[in-house]
Amino acid sequence: MPPTEVVSDDELEAIHLASLRVLAETGIDFLHREARTMLAVAGASVDGDRVRFDADMIGEYLAHIPSEFTLHGRLPGRNLQIGGNWVTFASVASAPNYVGLDGQRRTGDRAGYQDFLKLGQMLNSVHTFAGYPVEPVDLHASIRHLEAGYDAHTLTDKSFHIYSLGQQRNLDGIEMARLSRGVDHETFEREPSLSSIINASSPLRYDHPMLEGIIQMSARNQVIIITPFTLAGAMAPITMAGAGPAERRGVSRAGLHTGRP
Repeated sequence: MPPTEVVSDDELEAIHLASLRVLAETGIDFLHREARTMLAVAGASVDGDRVRFDADMIGEYLAHIPSEFTLHGRLPGRNLQIGGNWVTFASVASAPNYVGLDGQRRTGDRAGYQDFLKLGQMLNSVHTFAGYPVEPVDLHASIRHLEAGYDAHTLTDKSFHIYSLGQQRNLDGIEMARLSRGVDHETFEREPSLSSIINASSPLRYDHPMLEGIIQMSARNQVIIITPFTLAGAMAPITMAGAGPAERRGVSRAGLHTGRP
């Protein structure tokens, strides 16, 4: 099934060229020293936190991105083809509330999270889990990734998503996925099994946890989905009553990268 064409080819090219101009002239803040060092070595221009990218450099690295690849489930029958004319449907991620069969609205908890994992496991229309189907807020944030990951790897055999919220959580999630597949490190790195979504903390800024996620996931050849998604008030500007006009909203080209940085 071909993916839906949201914009025409010439409109997509215009967005791409505008993105290249922003990357080269304005640049983006990277709030992670190691990330800035890696980018400088790769050929980017670094000035404090601000990093700028030459169009030729962008073109060179885009050429390394595969047009298709396999995202591996815990069992071979759950492997997914990503790219080309393959369309993948994923569960919703981190909904704060849910409604049970009794019609009652509840705050996300582990019991609801487990039920939605089981439901997603049964439904053929859910190909992969792109996060927690509902946020299990009754699990303390310091261990939530461990308990939620355990549930995902024991209640489903489909590929899973980990949140990039710091180095240790990435490392924990990566090792749990490897153990659940029962493969060695070399096989795990050759066969991507995890995804993580990386979003900006403002239209022109990437914070430390997100960049740490890119570094850790790329080092193990896992899937990174880079998106311009922002939440008003949390990572994007909002306009208050009586304030001036809202800032111009920028558009960036979302990318997907499975190789090392």
